[in-house]
Amino acid sequence: MPEIIDAQKILAALGMPPAQQNEMAALTLFALCSLKPEDSWTLARRNSVTISKGVMAFIRDEYDKPYAPNTRETFRRQVLHQFVQGRIADYNPDNPSLPTNSPKAHYAINEAALVVIQSYGTHAWNAALESFLSTYESLMKRYQAARETIGIALTLPDGSSISLSPGEHNQLQVDVIQQFVPQFASGAVLLYLGDTADKNLFLATDQLVRLGIPITEHDKMPDIILYLPSQNWLYLIEVVTSHGPMTPKRLVELNAMLANSTVGKIFVTAFPSFAEFRKHMRQIAWETEVWIAEAPEHLIHFNGDRFLGPRS
Repeated sequence: MPEIIDAQKILAALGMPPAQQNEMAALTLFALCSLKPEDSWTLARRNSVTISKGVMAFIRDEYDKPYAPNTRETFRRQVLHQFVQGRIADYNPDNPSLPTNSPKAHYAINEAALVVIQSYGTHAWNAALESFLSTYESLMKRYQAARETIGIALTLPDGSSISLSPGEHNQLQVDVIQQFVPQFASGAVLLYLGDTADKNLFLATDQLVRLGIPITEHDKMPDIILYLPSQNWLYLIEVVTSHGPMTPKRLVELNAMLANSTVGKIFVTAFPSFAEFRKHMRQIAWETEVWIAEAPEHLIHFNGDRFLGPRS
């Protein structure tokens, strides 16, 4: 849909990180602006909406994109939260005193952002955008500044360095690169690594394309993807500090995503501790591997017929 692409361009220009430029974010922007598929951007208007009966219902009715009820938290945590941080949306503008978990919680497009959105495709766009960005620093710049100030430094297998935002999840990702890779994936090349603040912090686009991995399906990517050229093995690693191990459902999703790739696939769940592992062990799929940072020199094989390698 061309309007989705335009919305993504607007979000990028307004300073949203790549993780908040996906289809869900674009559709959320339409809902906040009450824009139907046939509407021009000049018709965007401010209207307070809740998540389920406002944003999600609008997307379902006007764009024929029904989202399951349990994705409400995804809208809140992975789109609207960042929209508020980036001054694109206002939280509870009609009643700022509402408690955090109030069922009446609502969002509205920020008035300054609305001016920019209404000007998209017109001669006023550049001036409106410049005015917005000079007033509100872009969220992407603020995330980057935070990483540089208090971030977690990570040296990649090729010797280059990046900085991740602080937090337990990203620290475990660092542990995977620094401890799991030398032990169980020596010589592997990093192809993808997300960040809690930037879903696509590291993305080796050309290599992913050559291996038949669709880079357009960002939401389906595991936390870390490694490639071992000597064996033609792909390590798909989920890093778990609270949720998201390699479940049977997750394996189906990843195998479908990689249907056109000929690489051998190794599925790994990384945990920080045995205590966290025990919380999720009943959900973990057979024919996968488990790595625990507390015992970095060992792997747990779920019914594996080999020490480590793709399953036929």
